[in-house]
Amino acid sequence: MKVLAGDVGGTNARLALVAVEGNRATILDRKDFPSARYAGLAPIVLEYLATLSEPPENACFGVPCPIDEGSCTLANLNWVLDLAEFQRETRLPRALLINDFAALGHAISFLQPDDLVAISAGVSRPMAAMGIIGAGTGLGQGALIWDGTRYRVVASEGGHVDFAPRTEEEIALLRFLLQRYPRVSWERVLSGKGLVNIYEFLIATGYGPELPEVKRLMAAGDPAAVISSRALNGTDPVCQHALDIFVSVYGAQAGNLALVYRARGGVFLAGGIAPRIVPRLLDGAFLTAFRAKGRLSPILESIPIHIITHSSPAILGAARVAANPSLL
Repeated sequence: MKVLAGDVGGTNARLALVAVEGNRATILDRKDFPSARYAGLAPIVLEYLATLSEPPENACFGVPCPIDEGSCTLANLNWVLDLAEFQRETRLPRALLINDFAALGHAISFLQPDDLVAISAGVSRPMAAMGIIGAGTGLGQGALIWDGTRYRVVASEGGHVDFAPRTEEEIALLRFLLQRYPRVSWERVLSGKGLVNIYEFLIATGYGPELPEVKRLMAAGDPAAVISSRALNGTDPVCQHALDIFVSVYGAQAGNLALVYRARGGVFLAGGIAPRIVPRLLDGAFLTAFRAKGRLSPILESIPIHIITHSSPAILGAARVAANPSLL
């Protein structure tokens, strides 16, 4: 079955024509659209449909917001999505809107071994819960729960839970962020903007100077990408330490997620940032923070942790739901 699948993010909306057969999904065509240039999802879909010779009947789109009775408001875009109105505008006969991390959850069964990089191989327990966490434009979280017959995908808004600092430096970071935001969630630290927040905290508190070249590059492009690139190539100590904090906090929150769901089936890192910083995620700091849970640390020691490196996992999950709506 050929279906239309979408992965809508605060930065880009990715749409694709996907062939689904059994537990395999093949992306036949994909186009990316800068989300902020459009007034909503419908104009993007219509633009993409115009490029297809034969529009598919079934469609599903993963969107970064909680779906409530077919509608939601995107936190990182000025969009309000309503399924009934969306179907009228696009004339799609069968369309679904699901949370973007629900889409990632549905993608897990479609992923191949070369779509994953292990932080810890661990031991995956059959029918045990699995967790998904991903930092990108925002911070998403979700889980897969076995219902006795199959896995059910559970979306959440866990990225907006209150940030919990663990060290004196992180407490100082929280105080710094409270001067910017009335409330500090994990997303204020674990996201592209979050990495920039950490960097600016270090500059403001005198950790080191802001190099003129770094300042110029950040003004001209994606500041988070500049910070991570400079950190990975070792050309800026402030960027390096910012990424160190980011990775440790990422590990801590991934460990929190594992405890919430007792995710002995594994934890998966999704989102746009993890695949870009694989070497730093593998250097031990992430795993140390993941397991540092005091009396409950032994529970986390055997949990498998993998980075999803597939370029479009949420598209695969949305395609799976488009082809099998009964999964919802």
